[in-house]
Amino acid sequence: MWQEKNNQLQRTFEFIDFKDAFAFMTKVAMVAEKMDHHPYWVNVYNKVEIYLNTHDAGNQVTEKDHKLARAIDSLL
Repeated sequence: MWQEKNNQLQRTFEFIDFKDAFAFMTKVAMVAEKMDHHPYWVNVYNKVEIYLNTHDAGNQVTEKDHKLARAIDSLL
């Protein structure tokens, strides 16, 4: 579940292994590129942490972030 804190939407995803985590990141990358809205993320083995905010809006959470979060969720 996405949480809004520190002017970011944040969510941690956990997968079976690194391969599945990386496959998910690849799918997210394609969606993010198409939307021209790129996440800050961290990957360690089977976990992917994603942080979203809109730089053009002063690093605040905007509808653009919520839209990308919904798109990311649809990849699961």
